[in-house]
Amino acid sequence: MKGQLAFDLPIRPALSREDFFISPANALALASLDGWRDWPRGKMVLVGPRGSGKTHLAHIWAAQAEARLIPAEALARADLPALAADGAVAVEDAERLGGDRAAEEALFHLHNLMLERAGALLITAAGPPRDWGLGLADLKSRMQAASVTRLEAPDDALLSAMLVKLFTDRQIAVPGMLVPLARGADGPVLRGRPGAGRGAGRALAGRAAADLAPDGRRTSRIDRHRLRSVA
Repeated sequence: MKGQLAFDLPIRPALSREDFFISPANALALASLDGWRDWPRGKMVLVGPRGSGKTHLAHIWAAQAEARLIPAEALARADLPALAADGAVAVEDAERLGGDRAAEEALFHLHNLMLERAGALLITAAGPPRDWGLGLADLKSRMQAASVTRLEAPDDALLSAMLVKLFTDRQIAVPGMLVPLARGADGPVLRGRPGAGRGAGRALAGRAAADLAPDGRRTSRIDRHRLRSVA
């Protein structure tokens, strides 16, 4: 049906372990988080580019360790003793702390609280601590002393799974024949650019929102031209 109103339906990302596709690109990082009870000094830094699965892994770990999750930018406003009370915390996007003195000091105090309580601290970031632009020397030294596990560049199987999940989260049915095209099997549209998949998904979601099947499910008349135009 054409000409229907497009509604901005809520996106419900699937972030459970059952929804995580394991591949050589992320298996080592997953194993490192599974072994959280053996982390040196109870801390680990998870590094990977935007869109590589850091948030999904952080949620998997938080469910396993009964941890609290908090964006790094919110640390300066957080009740740190209350945050550390459960014994496990995940801080996301730590690269955004650089230059924010209050946030850096908050992470430093949280780090010390977790150490005193023999807790577990997971920190995610786009790059290693040396690239965060930290100005607080004490925090910089402690972060650089932390163990680091990495999410590698996605392989074809992982890119395909990421794209299928991205569209499923947005309630979009995409012809399977177009997934290899998107990941680069028929032209390098998204190969080596995991973060680009999110932009493509958002753009296609907007175009597909008005194409509703009779049962109310959204379907997308996505063709090669559309896919290339948003990738």
